[in-house]
Amino acid sequence: MQETVVAGPLCESGDVFTQAEGGIVESRLLPVAQVGDYLVFHDAGAYGASMSSNYNSRTHAAEVLVDDGQERLIRRRQPLDDLLRLEEDC
Repeated sequence: MQETVVAGPLCESGDVFTQAEGGIVESRLLPVAQVGDYLVFHDAGAYGASMSSNYNSRTHAAEVLVDDGQERLIRRRQPLDDLLRLEEDC
């Protein structure tokens, strides 16, 4: 186990999952993670399709539904090419 601060990919102070009341960043005791490991957040609606955006040129994440212990992909990850096609040549 290791003291860990968990933050999202956005450059926003609110994109830290290990905060105390008042926005104070805290660490949590979590298993040691390696590059490529997954960290699962259950019931994280803001990181699902309904609240997602391309803010900071982030592509939409894939979504996996877990039902009765079985997982299945319900929305594919947005390819970067899809996002770049929305850009105009200035």
